[in-house]
Amino acid sequence: MLEKPEFRELVGASVNLELERMPRAMKSSDFLLAMILAVYVGFSRLNHLPYLEPEPMLLGILRVARLPMQSTFWRFLPSLHLSVERQLGSLNARLRERVWAAANVRLKEVTLDTDTTVHTLYGDQMGGRVSYNRKNKGKPSYQPMLAFIAETREFAGGRLHNGGKPSGESIARHLARVIETLPKTVETLRARADAGFYCWDAVKAYTELQCDLVIVARKTDRLLGELLAAEWRSSSRTDADFACQFSDQPEGWEREYRFVGLRYDEPEPDANNPDQIGLFDGLAWRYRVFVTNIGSEKWSPAEVVAFYNKRAAVENLIN
Repeated sequence: MLEKPEFRELVGASVNLELERMPRAMKSSDFLLAMILAVYVGFSRLNHLPYLEPEPMLLGILRVARLPMQSTFWRFLPSLHLSVERQLGSLNARLRERVWAAANVRLKEVTLDTDTTVHTLYGDQMGGRVSYNRKNKGKPSYQPMLAFIAETREFAGGRLHNGGKPSGESIARHLARVIETLPKTVETLRARADAGFYCWDAVKAYTELQCDLVIVARKTDRLLGELLAAEWRSSSRTDADFACQFSDQPEGWEREYRFVGLRYDEPEPDANNPDQIGLFDGLAWRYRVFVTNIGSEKWSPAEVVAFYNKRAAVENLIN
């Protein structure tokens, strides 16, 4: 795993660690290697490193008689500059290319699943915000943006974000950097994302990067009006009762996009669910809506929905 992709040499060549105080116990690249190997065997925190201290295989890989003290690793991490984060992203991309080549993985089509998660903070930590936190309401948090390759279940890239809602510009920068890291063998890009990424900047970034997209649309008054005016047809190929499709240009968007809607007939309206609207003889109609740049001649509404539904696996990758 380390020798065939020339991991050690690649770390030394890709990551330029200009530290004010160079560590003596090991090379800078070996500090990174030690932390990566600890994560690989299941230890996710630096205070777990003492459990690996007597491990002869790890010491042999690092070519040391013993691991440095835990405090040495703590001092090493704060000494890294922010520029190292981008270098590590480049390192990850080059490693992915080498591993795919070694494993004879020749994917020409790749699906990117992008999502945010909530990382609850305790104490006064920089960048923490009080926003959506279902499990710990009222506590500050970070909301990292994460992207995964659906076909191989690989982590494609991430961006740490404060607890506030990500802006369209930050989403666009994140998407561009993730797509830059994909191997050159990839010819067709597809993407799925939830309603947190429903904004013009994100849709524009996907389109400019020549990526087929399916994103959950947020319910707005304008969109509800389009749904009520749409031509609904029975949908036996989805889990909904009816389906429709139409073109619309939301406010602030530079062009029209295709929208695919699903309607679920419920016997009683649910006052706790804002996505349901009571219409006609007390029936409540619940909607799911997707925006896509994939034409109707290529994919039917049922195929658009089936493609998005496969995104459910990304939650397991985050957890």
